[in-house]
Amino acid sequence: MKMYLKLARIGMNMEEATISRWHKKPGDSFKAGEILYEIETEKISQEIEATEDGRMLEICVPEGEDAQVGEHLCLVEV
Repeated sequence: MKMYLKLARIGMNMEEATISRWHKKPGDSFKAGEILYEIETEKISQEIEATEDGRMLEICVPEGEDAQVGEHLCLVEV
């Protein structure tokens, strides 16, 4: 099943974050618990892990770009 991963709100006041690094590129497979990407806000830097096994299909927000909470970050197949 294909699905978009969205930027989740990590802190109460978080409205946006910068994608600082993608650990997977389109075509890469991943397992639950592997790091998919890293985000940075004014207050935190955090690695985001996969919640289930899958494959990266498309990156919607490139490294160094800002994303709003709820915005599609990437398309995966699980």
